Amino acid sequence: MGLFKKNIVTKTYDKENKKPVIKASICNGEQVAGFKNIHTGKIDEVMLIKNHADLDAFKKMYGIDGEIEKVY
Repeated sequence: MGLFKKNIVTKTYDKENKKPVIKASICNGEQVAGFKNIHTGKIDEVMLIKNHADLDAFKKMYGIDGEIEKVY
């Protein structure tokens, strides 16, 4: 019916100093999407990625096109 549809609001990030990455765990396969500071290497985690739909939602939320680098 669609009464409680989730609205996706486009957000912005610092494109000059940060790049989108997926932090993946080698042990259990958990994946977290976020942004890596290209100067310090620190990753700001944004959301847990459980399936491909979550990844698509993350890309749509921040207006990201193409592939996102995985960091282990």
